[in-house]
Amino acid sequence: MTDSISYRRATIDDILKICELGQILNAIHHQARPDVYANATEEFARDKPHWLTSLQGEDRAMFLAEHGSTAVGFITVQVMQPTSPLLQPLTVGRIGSVAVSERLRGRGVGNTLMKLAEEWARKNGANDMRLTVWAFNEQAVDLYQELGYELRAFEMGKQLPGAGDTRVA
Repeated sequence: MTDSISYRRATIDDILKICELGQILNAIHHQARPDVYANATEEFARDKPHWLTSLQGEDRAMFLAEHGSTAVGFITVQVMQPTSPLLQPLTVGRIGSVAVSERLRGRGVGNTLMKLAEEWARKNGANDMRLTVWAFNEQAVDLYQELGYELRAFEMGKQLPGAGDTRVA
């Protein structure tokens, strides 16, 4: 089935397709962490400001997978150069989001999108790739590990009592 899927760099004209596909991510993340993530919505244009940032700027790109004229997946990637006297000089490609239509999961779409993002990052000077994934997203963790990504760090967090109370004592 992946042979009938085409891949290309997304443009601003694709923003509503991306917002609609992004609902996959909203649903998965909201289900696991409703305290952090908004739920999916039929009013998906709500998310335009979020996804537009991935389409604007020379240091970032978004790739779209299409089956005919239907968008079935996308990936966001950015190249950055962290600067600190404590760090080795490095240009990093950072994957932001990956979404694949549920009906096409397990058929190589995510794999191909990841390879496109890595190649774009390499061509733009990256010598290291990074991403952040929630532990509950086991399907994504499995994909990243299959592609050679390794666990490098943990992000830890906790909710504070009275969260949402904006009064300062």
